[in-house]
Amino acid sequence: MEKKKDKGVSVKTRRVIAYVVLVLVTILCLFWFYVLFINATRSNSELKHGFTMIPSSHLGENLHNIIHSSNLPIVSGLINSLLVAGLTAFLCTYFSTMTAFAIHAYDFKLKKVMFTFILAVMMIPTQVTALGFLNLIRKMELMDSFIPLIVPSIASPVVFFYLKQSMEATLPMELLEAARIDGAGEFRIFNTVALPLMKPAIAVQAIFAFVSSWNNYFTPALVLKSDNKKTLPILIATLRSADFLKFDMGQVYMFIAMSILPVIVVYLILGKNIVGGMTAGAVKG
Repeated sequence: MEKKKDKGVSVKTRRVIAYVVLVLVTILCLFWFYVLFINATRSNSELKHGFTMIPSSHLGENLHNIIHSSNLPIVSGLINSLLVAGLTAFLCTYFSTMTAFAIHAYDFKLKKVMFTFILAVMMIPTQVTALGFLNLIRKMELMDSFIPLIVPSIASPVVFFYLKQSMEATLPMELLEAARIDGAGEFRIFNTVALPLMKPAIAVQAIFAFVSSWNNYFTPALVLKSDNKKTLPILIATLRSADFLKFDMGQVYMFIAMSILPVIVVYLILGKNIVGGMTAGAVKG
């Protein structure tokens, strides 16, 4: 009995310690967002006096100055980022799921070779292929266009690999065979059987793809030249590199806060699927 009591106390102690650590880590992670939104309510002169935990009264002023800025097209930049990131997340997850379905559901020659090749592509950094990529889109006359930022996202080896592993755990071949016996076509099986079962994993990768595209500065900076086509990371960098005498930190914090809000909204909408997507297939009946 004493051993059982000691074991019970030990489990409770570990649980309390785990909760305390998780709370501290959560506070530490959220604190910097709090700092950002507090600084977005302060003026440039107030920010020079150091940090304070109390919001100021310049939120509307900073927002008005950012939206009506004559130097930076903030509204169009927000729309551009939403367009590029949204289409990237959709195309990336849909076609990566389709590729993973093809590798998982069918047996054909060179299947292992193709799978290995896709994983090998995953190891190549974007910067290595940047010069050839730019030469290609120049020849195709796609410079200063959103197409080079959206279409290449269809081929995402990282997303494919994650969805392929999730599919092996959550999509039994027996279910696909039953659908075929019922007379369903392959495309219908993919859209009505595979996609619903893969929804948690797809939601996780959609979040990652959206955030990655939303924060991407390298490729848009190389491709986009017109001010009305630039995305938010480029505009933030432009605002940050402005003349020091005209530099308004309140506007910078407000701009960054505006750029983070859509990511938070996407996370709140799809975030409930993260745990389900990470643990899918962990317990199999």
